[in-house]
Amino acid sequence: MSYQTIVGLEIHVELSTETKAFCSCKNSFGDEPNTNVCPVCLALPGGLPVLNKDVIDYTVMAGTALNCTINNKSKFDRKNYFYPDLTKGYQITQNDKPICTEGYLEIETEDGPKKIGIFQIQMEEDTAKSLHTESDETLMDYNRCGVPLIEIVTKPDISNGAEAREFLEKLKSTLRFLGISDCKMEEGSLRCDVNVNVKNTETGEKTAITEVKNLNSFRGVEKAIDFETKRHIDILENHKDEIKTTRRWDDSLNETVLMRVKYTANDYRFAPDGDLPPLNISDEEIAKIVSKMPELPDAMIDRFIKEYNITKEDAKVLTSSRELAKFFEEMAEDFDDYIMLSNWIQTEILRRVEVEDGKEFELPFEHNEFLVLLKYIKDGKINNNAGKKVLREMFESSKTAEEIIKEKGLIQISDAGEIEKIVDEVLTENPQSIEDFKAGKDRALGFLVGQVMKKSRGKANPQMANKMLVEKMK
Repeated sequence: MSYQTIVGLEIHVELSTETKAFCSCKNSFGDEPNTNVCPVCLALPGGLPVLNKDVIDYTVMAGTALNCTINNKSKFDRKNYFYPDLTKGYQITQNDKPICTEGYLEIETEDGPKKIGIFQIQMEEDTAKSLHTESDETLMDYNRCGVPLIEIVTKPDISNGAEAREFLEKLKSTLRFLGISDCKMEEGSLRCDVNVNVKNTETGEKTAITEVKNLNSFRGVEKAIDFETKRHIDILENHKDEIKTTRRWDDSLNETVLMRVKYTANDYRFAPDGDLPPLNISDEEIAKIVSKMPELPDAMIDRFIKEYNITKEDAKVLTSSRELAKFFEEMAEDFDDYIMLSNWIQTEILRRVEVEDGKEFELPFEHNEFLVLLKYIKDGKINNNAGKKVLREMFESSKTAEEIIKEKGLIQISDAGEIEKIVDEVLTENPQSIEDFKAGKDRALGFLVGQVMKKSRGKANPQMANKMLVEKMK
């Protein structure tokens, strides 16, 4: 039988505004509990919400980046439910008239590009945070209460775990480039719920939708979807009855675990928020917000490919963060071998330096010293292996590239006469290798080049030695 997996995502993203969504309390992660609170976010009598304009700007940027229609008119609603982390007994959100609708994000799949539809993006506020102690107490930290969120609801266009992971990776990169969220799942600033079911494409029979929560990594999202796909196929094949359920992902078991069965639909009794007027935003205001947007990842990848003549794979790595892209472009201003620059950044720099979004790309030496080293290699004054040793010492000491090169005597021998003497010695000492080369054994040439490098203590220009050996043996 043939089956189709149907997946939709609900993604909550905390916005990196200075203050909360509807009051002037600081929006900051990790502060002392219950220090960033006021009568508004604590829902004390008389506290009235006032919308933070940055929330509008950030949401419009997100909607534009995700190819949404930005609606001139939207409204805020009250989503009613009772829980200790919800001070008012309702959450301010947007239900049927959100600010952004009908968008998409294009991802790369095994079958080529695929557009994942965005049903809507809505503005809302976050809840407080429950802290569970070892003595079975639950404490409440209301610092997070009222922090601005956008909820991104996708259409059920995702077909497997790999596509979901690719979507989330690209979404994270896009939002970070915009500078509207740090998207740190470990800090809760990006949270994702998965809705998944499976359809028998021959009979049209579908399983009931399962909602999976407690997903704390993109890898976890992928594994949860793949696990649920197998479970739902088993339900269809064995004609099991299962109504809509909510499950959580358990990393230790590597499977989803039942949380609760949904016998009835949630009734949040949505109603327009009486304290917040409908939001009207003109086309001129939208255009002004959009004009402040930075270059987005896809556009930057295309530009890097054309401007620097590098591969798409290399461009993706170099634009994986704004900080890394900025570093590459700064270096490219004074070094025009872009492929060499790209290769050295990816292979030698990135394995030593951790890229952090929002933080400058820092090296333990002046950035210009990296270019000095590359120019030594490019000009044939030192070879690649020597260059790697120099870079390693640059990371470990405060010495410049030039100081290390001179101190260790790494300058390459590029004098043709001097190299020729060494080549003649090597050929005289290895007549069998000459015969092997003439017999078509490629390894013989590599061996002879190695002997030249050994006799010159690694200083001979290997390209010159290679060329000279071939000419003499022919």
